Amino acid sequence: MATQTTYNYKVVRQFGIMTVIWGIVGMLVGVIVAAELAFPDLIHGISFLSYGRLRPLHTNAVIFAFGGSALFATSYYVVQRTCQTRLFASGLAAFTFWGWQLIILSAAITLPLGITSAKEYAELEWPIDLLITAVWVSYAIVFFGTLVKRKTSHIYVANWFYGAFILTIAVLHLVNSAEIPVTLTKSYSLYPGAIDAMIQWWYGHNAVGFFLTAGFLGMMYYFVPKAANRPVYSYRLSVVHFWALVSTYMWAGPHHLHYTALPDWAQSVGMVFSLILLAPSWGGMINGMMTLSGAWHKLRTDPVLKFLIVSLSFYGMSTFEGPMMAIKTVNALSHYTDWTVGHVHSGALGWVAMVSIGSLYFLIPRLYGKESMYSVKLMETHFWIATIGVVLYITAMWISGVMQGLMWRAVNADGTLTYSFIESVERTYPFYYIRLLGGILFLGGMFLMAYNVWKTVKDPKPADDAIPQVAH
Repeated sequence: MATQTTYNYKVVRQFGIMTVIWGIVGMLVGVIVAAELAFPDLIHGISFLSYGRLRPLHTNAVIFAFGGSALFATSYYVVQRTCQTRLFASGLAAFTFWGWQLIILSAAITLPLGITSAKEYAELEWPIDLLITAVWVSYAIVFFGTLVKRKTSHIYVANWFYGAFILTIAVLHLVNSAEIPVTLTKSYSLYPGAIDAMIQWWYGHNAVGFFLTAGFLGMMYYFVPKAANRPVYSYRLSVVHFWALVSTYMWAGPHHLHYTALPDWAQSVGMVFSLILLAPSWGGMINGMMTLSGAWHKLRTDPVLKFLIVSLSFYGMSTFEGPMMAIKTVNALSHYTDWTVGHVHSGALGWVAMVSIGSLYFLIPRLYGKESMYSVKLMETHFWIATIGVVLYITAMWISGVMQGLMWRAVNADGTLTYSFIESVERTYPFYYIRLLGGILFLGGMFLMAYNVWKTVKDPKPADDAIPQVAH
């Protein structure tokens, strides 16, 4: 007789639904700021809707609200299923959900008001930072507590990636957010000058490396094999991928600070480790792709696999482009241009959003006792709208960025600049319109997803918070 295990799916469902909602909110703010760049007079001087206020709200909402909720939902699901045990400390798990929503709402209030620490991806002020710490420690207790009480001797590779992401983000947050409070809404960094910049980009790039890469690789290593109904292509490669990635990523941050006051040796270390990163990144991408060996025909009919495999394509592309842009001579052209914006969004929309959407389309029917999503056609439509949106967005930014870089360093025979800065701004407008269109398309796809999810969960069966499942 099969062993019956009841899993805590309530918190997974909560985070899953909020992933979709925060995805719409974060991307809507992104579309608004893209519109402000394309049409500079759009907001007529309303300070809390200005680009400088909304841009950090957009990055926080997409990374931490949308991406974070997706990571909480999938990690809580995966760790229970692979460890064949119920989530440890259900009360703490519930606290992580409500605490995380409170953090996001606090960001949505404080950032438009201009209350900010002015650190990239770490703009929230010290009282919110303390709440982040409390939620994150609780998350670690729940996740690792579940691992400790697992009923299998083996720890599946997805949990290694989730675990590394949780531990590393804890360290990054504590070190980078060390600050001296002055008032309830204002603090100053503990670190001076170039050291502050160095620590900020050690944090900033590893927020990308662990929050937006390691965590989502955990997602990939569970949901790609499940959706393809195939074992992961090479378990050995997945372990090599893990250790190579986590031991290398930590050193790549200084590539954000080429040609600055940072010492040359530190810049060079960042460049070299960024180049080394190409190997484990592509190893993981190939491992995910090759998991479909013998199942490629499923791509014709399965939108979940389309999302997951295209996300891996974008992961491969972004992790080739990143090391290339870290080379000092390439960086001299690309830095401060829209090329960087294109690179970020090929990773954020193409990799992070697509793998999250695919995983949720796989997960949501199972959480609500359904055979499948309400409409496969809507999923298919969402896939094509999202893909076209990403491609329009990033190609516009690539062309705009290379053009900006070339214009900024073009000089006449006498050594004077060929173009004024405003001329380069004028030339970017056609690309800003295309970027806006790409963003609108991607946002439209999220609205389709929200409708599809709503129709799927409207009549949940069973309605209890723990669905009995045969352990696997």
